[in-house]
Amino acid sequence: MSPPRQIASPDDSAGRPEWRYIVHDYLQVNGGAERLVTTLARDLPRTKLVVSGIYSDFLQTADIEGVDVRVLARHVRWLPRIPRALAAFASGQARFLDAEGIVYSGVFAPLAVQSQKSGKRIYYCHTPPRFAFDRIEHYLVRAPFVLHRALRRAIAVYRRAYLDAVRAMDVVITNSEHVRTRLREQTGVRAEVVHPPIDTARFRWRGSGGYYLSLGRLEPNKRVDVVVKAFLQMPDKRLVVASGGSQRRDLERLAAGAPNISFTGWIDDARLAELIGNAVACIYVPRNEDFGMSAVEAMAAGKPVIGVDEGGMRETIVHGETGILAAADPRPSDIIRAVERLGDASTSAMRDACERRARDFSRERFVSAMAALLS
Repeated sequence: MSPPRQIASPDDSAGRPEWRYIVHDYLQVNGGAERLVTTLARDLPRTKLVVSGIYSDFLQTADIEGVDVRVLARHVRWLPRIPRALAAFASGQARFLDAEGIVYSGVFAPLAVQSQKSGKRIYYCHTPPRFAFDRIEHYLVRAPFVLHRALRRAIAVYRRAYLDAVRAMDVVITNSEHVRTRLREQTGVRAEVVHPPIDTARFRWRGSGGYYLSLGRLEPNKRVDVVVKAFLQMPDKRLVVASGGSQRRDLERLAAGAPNISFTGWIDDARLAELIGNAVACIYVPRNEDFGMSAVEAMAAGKPVIGVDEGGMRETIVHGETGILAAADPRPSDIIRAVERLGDASTSAMRDACERRARDFSRERFVSAMAALLS
């Protein structure tokens, strides 16, 4: 993997032609948002990607060759991710003096719009910040009680700044109808929908290796524990868990002694495409997912997906044609029934429908739509 071509302040372009910028919170893992912003930076001419930090889990798995990345807040690299992002974008240091247009991505980067001096202001919203709107209490319980009052005040300050930033944009885009509705309810802002890009050429059908592939990061909201519990009851079915995250040790302990369940940890794009291409079917059951690029990547390889009947997954998986939408709050028994429906014969019959569906979310369509908005 090649390192970033340049690491510098975005202000070092004085005297050059005007640039476009993609301003994103940080490159933490090789997830959907990270793939989206690197796609834009690579495929749009005269475009630079600006972030507050680049972290090891991303560098170990992502390919950013051809992406001009600029890192802010290098003087406070010792700070944790979120304070470092706030230092980069809320402090006014991100001044884009030569911007033809800027696409802001994430929940902290949009705060830099107040320092934008020229060019179009576009916000690509993957999700409104849940810790500042509908899930405040959920996040507060993670902190010591004595800090709750101070945290409430800090969240209120951030929420006002976020609302001001979103309302200062010329165009607001969301990744799904589901997120567009939630953004309107929480901020009053109207948005357009441009679905994220799927590199359909990278994912292809390779055969069947006789295993089912879990694609969710190992975090509580991805509900991979439900999938593992289901396969503990199906010793004749193989499960490969292709991701990492904070729950990895807990899930490995849960699956201890089960020879049909294996964990890969974080893997690079090539290995992921290989695993998807050889799976019987893929499983992705996150809680209230905003869009779910992983499901579309699986379909691009002709693999049906076991998903859930909620959130953005309703916009990608066609129940019974390109996969199975299990109950919105799935139990292991729901996963077991879906696996039983998706054997080698039935998944092969769904291949063409999956590949056609994935083309609706192609990288080319996404880049064309975003280029038109920036022009």
